[in-house]
Amino acid sequence: MTTLSEPITPTGAPRRYVVADLGGTTLRIGRIAEGGDRVEAVRRTETQGLGRHRELSAQELQDRVVEQLAHELEAYLAAPEGADANAVGVSFAGPMTKDGTVLAGPTLWGGPAAPLPIAAILNRRLTVPVVVANDITAAAWRYASTEPDPFCLITISSGIGHKVFRHGEVLISDSGHGGEIGHWRVDPREDAVPCECGGRGHLGGIASGRGVLTAARRAASADPAGFAGSALAESAHGTPDGITNEALARAVRADDVFATRLLRDCLLPLAMAVNCVFTAIGVRRYLFIGGFAVAVGPRFITLLGDELTKLGCFGLDEEEIRSMLALGAADDDHCLLGMAHLLAGTLPAAAGSGGGV
Repeated sequence: MTTLSEPITPTGAPRRYVVADLGGTTLRIGRIAEGGDRVEAVRRTETQGLGRHRELSAQELQDRVVEQLAHELEAYLAAPEGADANAVGVSFAGPMTKDGTVLAGPTLWGGPAAPLPIAAILNRRLTVPVVVANDITAAAWRYASTEPDPFCLITISSGIGHKVFRHGEVLISDSGHGGEIGHWRVDPREDAVPCECGGRGHLGGIASGRGVLTAARRAASADPAGFAGSALAESAHGTPDGITNEALARAVRADDVFATRLLRDCLLPLAMAVNCVFTAIGVRRYLFIGGFAVAVGPRFITLLGDELTKLGCFGLDEEEIRSMLALGAADDDHCLLGMAHLLAGTLPAAAGSGGGV
């Protein structure tokens, strides 16, 4: 392993990183030079986790996901694309401790499994130093240089996660607590919508892409007449199970009544979450990323702003409330670019410790 006293690159040469983003749906690996703003030679593979193998136990899924991640990184580093890498950065969809131990993987393996020392595992298997971070922590570093004030980054994709970035750091405890607003229980009923972590009534189970899709299929079954009059019916061939997130996003963008009403219902608890963060710590900038939010586009911000305005934010008028909300960049490179920024800022120390962030 590289030590702090060893030069990682020739004097003046930019360091080169292999960066990976392990999400509930897709594992992506690419390369980027330090200071670069573009990820190159990206490989995409379907994550071998909960989304594909729901019949397996949480521990079996964890083992499968870890082996997939390590194998794909080894292959990338052995290929011409990654052969000259100085370090590897991995963003991981789950809460983790400062030393790089993953505490849970709700969108990856679902329910409880053993704590996963992913930083230590990867540092043993790979030939260059490895830094591991929570995926939203990584993504926040992409925006840290362009957002002058404290901000809250929220992803709306397979699940929901968030991080608050303030005064040069992500607000999270060394033991990994914080930044998991997707698992805030917004519905206390015993029969509330289940979350993939095993709980019920969590924000992520209601307002994430998967949560909205589940709600849409349920609403279509409960209101066949309303569904039949929606653009969703045609794209789904008249069957609730045929509804997709892509079709939902298109319908909302087109102001389809059925789809828009459904999304408004799902966004209310998300508006409550934003209200709670603002009221608790005063952050006035909220950036939304993630496949589903980006697919819906500006309508997502408009509809969320409607619900937040109805709730009100103490001390703010409607214009100030709506100005707090914005979409992030319309790409899926947040975690990859963010990991490069994070590596550039932490690699000298991280090369000696191989930890997590």
